[in-house]
Amino acid sequence: MKSPLMGSEVVHDLLGIGFGPSNLALSIAVEEHNAGLAADRRLNALFLERQPRFGWHRGMLIDDATMQVSFLKDLVTLRNPTSDYSFLCFLRERGRLIDFLNQKTLFPLRMEFHEYFEWAAERVSHLVSYDSEVIAVDPVRDEDGQVRHFDVTTRDSAAPDSTVTRRARNISVATGLEPHVPPGLELAERVWHNSELIPRATQLAATGAPVKRAVVLGAGQSAAEAVDYLHRTFPDAEVCSVFAKYGYTPADDSPFANRIFDPEAVDVYFSAPSEVKQSLLDYHRSTNYSVVDMDLIEALYATSYREKVAGRERLRFLNVSRVRDLGPRADGGLDVAIEFLPTGELQTLSADVLVLATGYRPRDLGSLLGEAAKLCLRDDGDAIRVNRDHRVETAPEVTAGIYLQGGTEHTHGLTSTLLSTVAIRAEEIHHSVLADRTAA
Repeated sequence: MKSPLMGSEVVHDLLGIGFGPSNLALSIAVEEHNAGLAADRRLNALFLERQPRFGWHRGMLIDDATMQVSFLKDLVTLRNPTSDYSFLCFLRERGRLIDFLNQKTLFPLRMEFHEYFEWAAERVSHLVSYDSEVIAVDPVRDEDGQVRHFDVTTRDSAAPDSTVTRRARNISVATGLEPHVPPGLELAERVWHNSELIPRATQLAATGAPVKRAVVLGAGQSAAEAVDYLHRTFPDAEVCSVFAKYGYTPADDSPFANRIFDPEAVDVYFSAPSEVKQSLLDYHRSTNYSVVDMDLIEALYATSYREKVAGRERLRFLNVSRVRDLGPRADGGLDVAIEFLPTGELQTLSADVLVLATGYRPRDLGSLLGEAAKLCLRDDGDAIRVNRDHRVETAPEVTAGIYLQGGTEHTHGLTSTLLSTVAIRAEEIHHSVLADRTAA
């Protein structure tokens, strides 16, 4: 059963699709803007999230894993250092500010930063509709053929047969990335993507079934963390790390390299010719892709060496290798065929679980936006054209706005999918929406 337009007289200035850190930062910018303003001057914003509550990479909240960005790159500080939505204000409220400062670190525990996100999300919960899965985004054409609004239809997981449609002048798409599964492999009961590592490992441990061998495919930070986590969680299991490199590559977090994440670097990248954009991505991939923090590399190596000395090697590194084939075993486990790339030699490992730490990819905007996607202009490489203010370039008859938070690496650089500039990006989108409303 499809509902009529919810509150036909209500037209939202902004509807957010997805409520991860990016749209959370935008919701706070809206909330701070609206504070103290008369009702007719406030932005009417609502954010739609298909999950029943806020959650950000819950499956990888390993107890001792730390953030890879400074706490000062939180939801607000780079936009408004005096905001009471900052990580430091969160710590003060939790009674941990002095304790945190005594650690002399810029990098909080990942689980603590998630707690900060939850704290901030709760404070703006009146701007969020959870359990609201967006199933359609339809352009609304006036009599003159102009598209000034979008109708966004959602389905409630508790009542999947009924839908709600809301109208908006602008939408902010921040649906995050989806797990990448290499060709030829499929997720299954014993084949997991690392995004589900903790709940799936916990579930497996609860069954009491013996875990004799776990295999992890991948060479990045998540892969190394998964190897370390499984090695500690299943103390009797052999853990095999499989990757095509010769060894883990250290992440380049040096001061000059980190400037690629500065807000000014986005300006430089955006205005650069396509060949320069590609060069910048190639030069600085080591800041983010398929790299591992040096501390973790050294810890894994030290563990491996201690086990060699002790004569019981549970941690194995199968380098310059790939998973060639995968088959089920009668006991519920897996036969994992691994190819040593220099010689083509194959070995088959009997494993109880295979973890695919193989990264993420942007979600298909065409399937999400539907009819609205047909109004988005594309470049010669069939990528969506996006303006500096993160607004999609659309057909001439469209005055309604589509903003992208993520999936814009081709236009805005490496920060597109990272936390480094979420506060600044929220400010840019917020100002763009305000300017559009003023002009209207």
